[in-house]
Amino acid sequence: MSRYQADYPIATMCRVLGVSTSGYYAWEGRQASKRAQADAALIEQIRKCHAASHGTYGAPRIHADLVALGYTVNRKRVARLMRAAGLKGVTRRRFVTTTVRDDTRPAPDLVDRNFTADHPNKLWVADITYLPTWAGFLYLAVVIDVYSRRVVGWSFAATLHTRVVLDALDMALQRRRPRDVIHHSDQGSQYTSIAFGERCRKVGARPSMGSVGDCYDNALAESFFATLECELLDRVTFKSHTEARRAVFAFIEGFYNPRRRHSSLGYLSPADFERAQVGNEHADHPDTHHPAAVLRPVKARPGSAATGGNVTVPADLDGPCARRRCGHVGRDGRMALRGRTWCNRKAAIVRLA
Repeated sequence: MSRYQADYPIATMCRVLGVSTSGYYAWEGRQASKRAQADAALIEQIRKCHAASHGTYGAPRIHADLVALGYTVNRKRVARLMRAAGLKGVTRRRFVTTTVRDDTRPAPDLVDRNFTADHPNKLWVADITYLPTWAGFLYLAVVIDVYSRRVVGWSFAATLHTRVVLDALDMALQRRRPRDVIHHSDQGSQYTSIAFGERCRKVGARPSMGSVGDCYDNALAESFFATLECELLDRVTFKSHTEARRAVFAFIEGFYNPRRRHSSLGYLSPADFERAQVGNEHADHPDTHHPAAVLRPVKARPGSAATGGNVTVPADLDGPCARRRCGHVGRDGRMALRGRTWCNRKAAIVRLA
């Protein structure tokens, strides 16, 4: 009615709409309710948190930001206000395969999809992705500490040579100085190369590799790349490799490691999680590296020569493990079964004995 009062009398519009003229004027002069005023102030703070996340946060992380700032607010209220203000987080695009597999398998699977660690520098995961630019693809290799989801090493390259994964590993080693860390990756030719194996032997890292064509065996690294694509790559077009390098550097070191909240970490950032868990003690260890066995499993199998048995069993790095049998769909669309039951494994041990 206020919008059209220059065209029609207020009394006429009130009569047509079935409201009293005095009621309209009372509503027009009345102040907003306390709830509406509180919502307006909260929306302004939500806009600031959303802008600080580069427009990537949805209601759960915005709610965590507000709680950290001292607000007492329900997550559903945050979602309602964001919907009314037209604010929303980003969504992820479909997965794209980039792994180039070599024919060799120099390392076993030491992780078995158990992406947990009770202290820093115990388990690292690594992978490679590509950044599309007008000047062609730029490849990014990362090393992530499973304990805190922190990106501890990364490197760029215009080609998919082994150098890109070596540079990422060297950066992680220089930053963290671990002892006997497990380095888990897929079976890309860069990670199965002789140069990478020799580098792991030299620094005392234990390589681990998942099965072929199975993204779940390196799910934590894939999850980081999905976040990178969703929150940066899908929203920006890079004209050159230099522009892409700067943007990814700012994302990792300026936002992801120090500030981005992770649901798996109780909505803390990787840096805050490490500070909360270990206090003032830094996770790096300046001790001397100890060479680790790279070309054999961590534990000798029962009945093997290493355990004093009479039967020598050759190491089958691609053989089934003791994890629970489960079905999954491969990239060719066919169903397959992974692992074998403990009863089958026990029977095999009895036969060997």
